[in-house]
Amino acid sequence: MTTLNLNALRVFDAVARHETLRDTARALSVTEGALSQQIKQLEAALDVRLFDRSHRGLRLTDAGLRLHKPIGAAMGQIQSALEELNTQSGRISVALPPSLATKWLMPRLPRFAEAHPGIELQILTTATPETSGADFALCLGAPAPRAGVTAERLAPLRMVAVTGASLIARAPAIARPSFFAGYTLIEDANNPWLTWFAAHVPGMTFDTIKVRESALALDVAEAGDGIALVPDLMARAALQAGRLVRLMDLPTDDTQGLTLIRPTQAPRGAAREIVEEWLRAGA
Repeated sequence: MTTLNLNALRVFDAVARHETLRDTARALSVTEGALSQQIKQLEAALDVRLFDRSHRGLRLTDAGLRLHKPIGAAMGQIQSALEELNTQSGRISVALPPSLATKWLMPRLPRFAEAHPGIELQILTTATPETSGADFALCLGAPAPRAGVTAERLAPLRMVAVTGASLIARAPAIARPSFFAGYTLIEDANNPWLTWFAAHVPGMTFDTIKVRESALALDVAEAGDGIALVPDLMARAALQAGRLVRLMDLPTDDTQGLTLIRPTQAPRGAAREIVEEWLRAGA
């Protein structure tokens, strides 16, 4: 009796569904060479050719079709069982960018944990949450459409200029570009101040502190070392606590914003529904 490695069967199922090594490698986060080697080893173990290879990709042979029918069904059952186990046990994963996690999600976690002690949240911070494979992913922007996932805009993008009370005690009557140019401005990787000045007073010079993340821009602003221009939902907790002063609101951008991404065929469950409603409520 031939004993086969479960991972080899998983690779076989994935290649059969994607029909190209390139797409399969992207989906499984491995190299095309590793996939090709796995398929060759599986064909050698079974002493049968499973795929016909051409410049267009891979196509199952008759033997491959006969093998894939039960293997594909079994892999689907395994995946469903794992998803059901995670749903019943209350383990839910949420992926989002680091700054969004630090300034928007984390301040709300203690109350969530107190209200729902049976739900274990796994927070994954990544620059590309939409490809993380988490139960839920959140991003600021307009993610590219992808098969198998649903993307829903929860709130439009609203940028707000903020600083610590030690630098400016209250907002100016009229927030002119010349007012902001008189202070040190904090630029994160998105360069929001440069974009704003280019739209209002091209060529105006101003001093900046450069940081990589919006969360760091907020920390510097809160310390009174400059003015940050950031998404309002990231500044919300510090504004409510009085640690930041709101100086200016930019017009709402309906083409960008907080987007919730989830697998289209994700199983429903009480824990998943609770987490989804909690994420919506924070938008």
